[in-house]
Amino acid sequence: MSNRQERANSEIQKCLIEIIKDKMNDPRLNKIISVTEVKVSPDFKYCKVKISVLDLKDIEGVASVLQKSEGFIKKELGKMLDMPFMPKLKFEVDKGAISTMRVEEILKNLHIPPAEDDDDNSERD
Repeated sequence: MSNRQERANSEIQKCLIEIIKDKMNDPRLNKIISVTEVKVSPDFKYCKVKISVLDLKDIEGVASVLQKSEGFIKKELGKMLDMPFMPKLKFEVDKGAISTMRVEEILKNLHIPPAEDDDDNSERD
């Protein structure tokens, strides 16, 4: 990946976070939304945006709302970034983040009994 693409990815990600957090008034987006990855194509015409949401039940709906708001988001990006044209945005659910949250939930619900003291250690006292 070129240095130019990496810089564009970073700037687009920062701007998307700000737009979603501060400029979108959709009540379906009143959740904690993370933009986990942004990947712009080498020709800068397309941009894949991976998102994650704290509540897994809402993640598909959030991705759909963001995709439907692409025109507004691109207009706001155009105001914030100095690019000749804005890439077509494709919002996707970050499967890795979902897997991580599921593993954390499973680990949280595990019941592991406390370790028992060894008999050898108690004899030395």
